[in-house]
Amino acid sequence: MNLIGEIEIADLKAEQSVLGAVFLKQDSLDEITFLEPRDFSVVRHQKIFEVMRYLQQENQPIDILTVTKEYQRFGKLDEAGGITYLTELGASCPTAANVEYYARIVRSKALRRRGSSVGFKITSLANEEFESDEDYYAAIESLVSELRPQEVGKMLGFQDNEEAYFKHLTTPAEFVLSGFNMFDEWAKGLWRGWLYVLAGRPSAGKTAKLLQMLYGIARQYRNNKSHLDAGAVLLWSQEMGGEQIYDRWMAMTTGVNYNRIKSKNLDDDDMAKIRNRYQTMKKYPLFVQDSAGVSIDQIRATARQFKRKHGKIAAIAVDYLQIMHIPQKPKESRSEAIGRVTKAAKQLARELDCVFILLSQMTRDSENAAKPQLSHLKESGSIEQDADVVEFLWHDPDDTDNGGKVIQSFIAKGRDIGVNEFRLLFKGWMQRFEELPPKERDSVAKNRKR
Repeated sequence: MNLIGEIEIADLKAEQSVLGAVFLKQDSLDEITFLEPRDFSVVRHQKIFEVMRYLQQENQPIDILTVTKEYQRFGKLDEAGGITYLTELGASCPTAANVEYYARIVRSKALRRRGSSVGFKITSLANEEFESDEDYYAAIESLVSELRPQEVGKMLGFQDNEEAYFKHLTTPAEFVLSGFNMFDEWAKGLWRGWLYVLAGRPSAGKTAKLLQMLYGIARQYRNNKSHLDAGAVLLWSQEMGGEQIYDRWMAMTTGVNYNRIKSKNLDDDDMAKIRNRYQTMKKYPLFVQDSAGVSIDQIRATARQFKRKHGKIAAIAVDYLQIMHIPQKPKESRSEAIGRVTKAAKQLARELDCVFILLSQMTRDSENAAKPQLSHLKESGSIEQDADVVEFLWHDPDDTDNGGKVIQSFIAKGRDIGVNEFRLLFKGWMQRFEELPPKERDSVAKNRKR
């Protein structure tokens, strides 16, 4: 039998040694958890390794007899090379002591094969049609990400982790300030690695709240000094153009009436304020991409580029989740497809050490509820499960203020911080929120205050 083809004999021997070591000592599989079936260059070896993993999961013994029996169940013993080849594998490795050494050779060779294969695939992408250059970049990024091994992290004991743990304790905690002082004082700011979901019904002020948070993150205004060390702030706007986003930021930061900015009814004083503010905004690492139907792959690719360029990402934000480009796999529900996106967003937040802010819609049922609940997230499930923080914005008609519209901010889920409620005053003519003190609930509270 000629299994070799263009595969080097040394590579083939390493693969045979790994499989032979498992036949000698089935516990060898526990030493090579990093190895994947696709790492083997010969399909026959891939299948044998898969059978070995399956038997391990089923708590069955792994030897030539059990592997042969498993193949015979499906009438595919010939695909394994027959009992003769399985016996040869068992005899090919005199000891299981070096299984990890041979397994790492197998994986190293596999990475290079996959790299070469990805190179050919990237070349072929040049002949395919894409709706935009961003889609082309995302396709390349997706191919390259497939190269990375799916290695299982090692379990560590106190003996193994001492140095890393005390380095963690002596490294100052770094939080990203949101610019909302009451929230920042309570939660210590936005935590890097968070998936932060901001939800509300239409006209609740989701986008305005998001823009004010992103402005606060980009400024990092602390102790009367501006610190531009938090990292880049990236916003994907799918419903509004970049100029509309700028309009809101200018109204929020200058006090120039938003309606006058929208209608281009600006006097010289207004224009002077906006020009001055624009020069200041140029110093902040705020970036906007206004494109409808953005995919999580595009976001990942762009964010990684900014990480390489700027060294640090503070926040990624998407307005909003339900109108992203979210393709569904065969037999996959819409909720499951959205779950893939929220999981990827959470993974990206951890990978880039930033906060990922996702705006989300709420169901119509929430309008009939006294207070929003996690189940009111539209197409929830994975959203509430993957999110570290879920904030709802809603309007209580019984809570009013002469200065503007009162919006309730309800932190319904807060991993490591708990739940809380805040009152916000929305001044629509400036597209700005101001924090209000908690509302006194009843006359008893008022009498206590007196």
